[in-house]
Amino acid sequence: MHWIATRNAVVSLPRWRSFAFLFRSPFRTHSSLKPSSLLLNTRYSERTYCLGDRKAVKGISTASSKKVKTKSPDVLTDKDLSHLLWWKERLQTCKKPSTLQLIERLMYTNILGLDPSLRNGSLKDGNLNWEMLQFKSRFPREVLLCRVGDFYEAIGIDACILVEYAGLNPFGGLRSDSAPKAGCPVVNLRQTLDDLTRNGYSVCIVEEVQGPTPARSRKGRFISGHAHPGSPYVYGLVGVDHDLEFPEPMPVVGISRSARGYCMISIFETMKAYSLDDGLTEEALVTKLRTRRCHHLFLHASLRHNASGTCRWGEFGEGGLLWGECSGRNFEWFEGDTLSELVTKVKDVYGLDDEVSFRNVNVPSENRPRPLHLGTATQIGALPTEGIPCLLKVLLPSTCSGLPSLYVRDLLLNPPAYDIALKIQETCKLMSTITCSVPEFTCVSSAKLVKLLEQREANYIEFCRIKNVLDEVLHMHKHPELVEILKLLMEPTWVATGLKIDFETFVNECHWASDSIGEMISLDDDESHQNVSKCANIPNEFFYDMESSWRGRVKGIHIEEEITQVAKSAEALSLAVTEDFHPIISRIKAMAASLGGSKGEIVYAKEHESVWFKGKRFTPSVWGGTAGEEQIKQLKPAFDSKGKKVGEEWFTTQKVEAALVRYHEATENANARVLELLRELSAKLQTKINVLVFASMLLVIAKALFSHACEGRRRKWVFPTLVGFSTDEAANPLDGGATGMKLTGLSPYWFDVASGTAVHNTVDMQSLFLLTGPNGGGKSSLLRSICAAALLGICGFMVPAESAYIPHFDSIMLHMKSYDSPVDGKSSFQVEMSEIRSIVSQATSRSLVLIDEICRGTETAKGTCIAGSVIESLDASGCLGIVSTHLHGIFDLPLTAKNVTYKAMGAQNVEGQTKPTWKLTDGVCRESLAFETAKREGVPETIIQRAEALYLSVYAKDTSSGAVRRNKTETSSDNSHEISKPVSSERRLEKDLTKAILKICGKKMVEPVGLECLSIGARELPPPSTVGSSCVYVMKRPDKRLYIGQTDDLEGRIRAHRAKEGLQGSSFLYLVVQGKSMACQLETLLINQLHEQGYSLANLADGKHRNFGTTSSLPTSDVVSIS
Repeated sequence: MHWIATRNAVVSLPRWRSFAFLFRSPFRTHSSLKPSSLLLNTRYSERTYCLGDRKAVKGISTASSKKVKTKSPDVLTDKDLSHLLWWKERLQTCKKPSTLQLIERLMYTNILGLDPSLRNGSLKDGNLNWEMLQFKSRFPREVLLCRVGDFYEAIGIDACILVEYAGLNPFGGLRSDSAPKAGCPVVNLRQTLDDLTRNGYSVCIVEEVQGPTPARSRKGRFISGHAHPGSPYVYGLVGVDHDLEFPEPMPVVGISRSARGYCMISIFETMKAYSLDDGLTEEALVTKLRTRRCHHLFLHASLRHNASGTCRWGEFGEGGLLWGECSGRNFEWFEGDTLSELVTKVKDVYGLDDEVSFRNVNVPSENRPRPLHLGTATQIGALPTEGIPCLLKVLLPSTCSGLPSLYVRDLLLNPPAYDIALKIQETCKLMSTITCSVPEFTCVSSAKLVKLLEQREANYIEFCRIKNVLDEVLHMHKHPELVEILKLLMEPTWVATGLKIDFETFVNECHWASDSIGEMISLDDDESHQNVSKCANIPNEFFYDMESSWRGRVKGIHIEEEITQVAKSAEALSLAVTEDFHPIISRIKAMAASLGGSKGEIVYAKEHESVWFKGKRFTPSVWGGTAGEEQIKQLKPAFDSKGKKVGEEWFTTQKVEAALVRYHEATENANARVLELLRELSAKLQTKINVLVFASMLLVIAKALFSHACEGRRRKWVFPTLVGFSTDEAANPLDGGATGMKLTGLSPYWFDVASGTAVHNTVDMQSLFLLTGPNGGGKSSLLRSICAAALLGICGFMVPAESAYIPHFDSIMLHMKSYDSPVDGKSSFQVEMSEIRSIVSQATSRSLVLIDEICRGTETAKGTCIAGSVIESLDASGCLGIVSTHLHGIFDLPLTAKNVTYKAMGAQNVEGQTKPTWKLTDGVCRESLAFETAKREGVPETIIQRAEALYLSVYAKDTSSGAVRRNKTETSSDNSHEISKPVSSERRLEKDLTKAILKICGKKMVEPVGLECLSIGARELPPPSTVGSSCVYVMKRPDKRLYIGQTDDLEGRIRAHRAKEGLQGSSFLYLVVQGKSMACQLETLLINQLHEQGYSLANLADGKHRNFGTTSSLPTSDVVSIS
């Protein structure tokens, strides 16, 4: 996205203003970032903008005029134009027909996008549209919802967004002469806000000033709050007993690049804080992006200048993974100093004052391990991944979720420093041995605390929860067994919050805050004077509805006068009802007749919050001065608040109405006083917000660690011996320096050891292991288990072993299988090499590197050599780790590695059959058990027998000389011959290619009859008959190369290919086959044989690594570049 400004000369056009564009960055100059050590110093009070009195708005008489600058609808600044372009980009993504019709009526001459010439589109000074324009100018990138009676209305651009994403219909239908307008009922506001924020939009809500409005004046309106993704609307929450669900905060994220690596800055508007992660690898950065939803994403211009010297980021080498992650999101570019400019962006996004500062929550640490790579996190289930056992689910019991689970996840993805890991481990050890009861560990979101107290919207429920947090901290401080745990939790909480608080100060402040809440909030059940009023002649439901919203919220001592007034007014109301209604009721009862007689009763009209007389046929036909006649004469029809007659059967009297007014005034005064006291308490606690945030986070950590200790004991896991690495090569582990890792009785973390089903292994690792073993022998499971155990150990958690000695690694890197990326034009081998590059470049003598089946995505000979070179490089770095492989030729290479140890997964002969033991042993295993594995998975016996015969015919001979048989159809190595098969025309090429595909696949198919190769043109899609069918396809790229693949979603795969730049005009050939297994086999067969026949391929291996190379070695001239 480019920032766009205009010169002063602008020509007005009917719909869009013609711009004389200049490309520059219209960044405002702000003061430098002001550091703040305390949250209380960074709190800001949102300005209240009231627009009701035009004189006040114009700056004639009131102080509020200084806060609001009125805006002419005909004047657009450079910044306004950039906001309009921003909205235009988002409107282009709208798809609903009704929305598209509304968009056609927009005029981009004002920030609302409103056409003044349309019906209800006037922007006359002082009308509702003009007021909304003033509010919109304050927050131009937020959807504006303005309260108008019983609705929240939006106009112009905002109405289009409301219709598109909130499922609302436009007001007035789709009349072409009417300005776009939409809205939602007051009762549906929360759902509408959820719909908008879920789609990434922020919302500014404008409320009406309640109460009577003077004649000839408009209702006053004010900005009551905002709803952002990750930060809900809280206005009015203080007056209701409702616990608002608070989502995980969504920061504004900025990404840049420097000589140290990638930098990610996350700014949390609610917390007025930011975190800065520098020196990140591309893989670690993508991991963070995938685990944290962001409100806005900003990319620094430094990302465009990559190692290749180009300015087209993501197109060459490093940066492609990050580009793929960011390209699916909305983002903006920015320049200048990364931190200060990003803070400026945040202030613009949220409409903050320049004086607002943000606190750095980073705790400096020199020995903190590097964050996990994306591949590592997904392959051990730290990030939920389909088909991978989830590590989080075994660390905590199923009853522990929410904030504690998020803390554990973040800790795994960003392992702590050595001293913090020791504190965590010591805390878990103490928790697993204590004999006393523990608190419930009440968990409260820190962001929720900050926002509710800052906005003065914390209600009775929230204050009770805050007091529970404080009291649980104080309970731990008073108990001799728990106080040590409390002290140990101080440092992990410091790292999590960035707040450093002295222990004694923390306890004292918790005492003060708890006492402050206890003095105000009603927590006693014996405050009988706070019971709802009761009168025998008035329905109890009436008093409950009128008084339950404020009674029992604060202690009665603070509202004694208000309670007294309510009691007196209730008695007066009861007396009025008794005097005016009861004689009539008695008369009706005395004159009780059969069906059709008089009826009457005292009824609570809930909708009108009144107590009235409801009756019919009670008026006497002849007035004789009997009892009750005088009261009947005093009756008058009941009217609602708008002066409309309620009904023919509803009656009241002047005395009852006066008593009702007095009672309502008393209850309203009591309710207002209670809300005032609650807001005062919020302001009082706001001064101790740091302590409250610290206490809430401490209990979240306490609950996470306590739950882990309980689950670890149940699973019979152990606490490892965690030691720091020694710089002395001759150091003895007993002297405190780590030279290796030893895991005794290690079991896969996804097995429950307590059930006795796990296979245990002992891993004594002093150097790099080269691991071999049969298929299904447990190589991958062993690598996952070691990776998980090491990661849990350096985080301070328990590990699935009988005993463990784990060094505090500076990084843990696990590489498992890779898949191709059609959108990026990368084969699976390219993806693997990209990950290997990252691992090799970061491996140190303090790293743990685990690579499973290296180089399995390319032909055997060269893959073996690459694997050997990688092993030499890792050996030279001195890292610990395991490289597993089926490339047995690696043992014949002249490797210079000195410290590599050969290990194998064991196998045993059982009744004449070789079966894996899943045990780690010394030595080399050259038996893959491939035929046995295929047979066990149900491959037909005829195929197995033929495979065995082929194997004996080729590999039983001596091939140690390196001579390789060449296929008769192999292309000559003469440089004068091109790999691409020449063709006379496109039609001839397609015809020849179709014949080749049918011939190759026909030999493989058991019943080739009916096999048909169909084509899909450059601007065509496959027919519906392919939905749910397994297909093999060949993509004919514009550069004449072929890409071969298989899929069960042909249309989706074609769209993915064509979404890649340069591949939009690709055409396809495809075959529908029976089953995914057959499709996979044909994919591998086509890759091998089409290449041998001279066709130029863009991928030389399938995405699942079923193709480990061909039976012939390719000459140098046959090497095909892979994009």
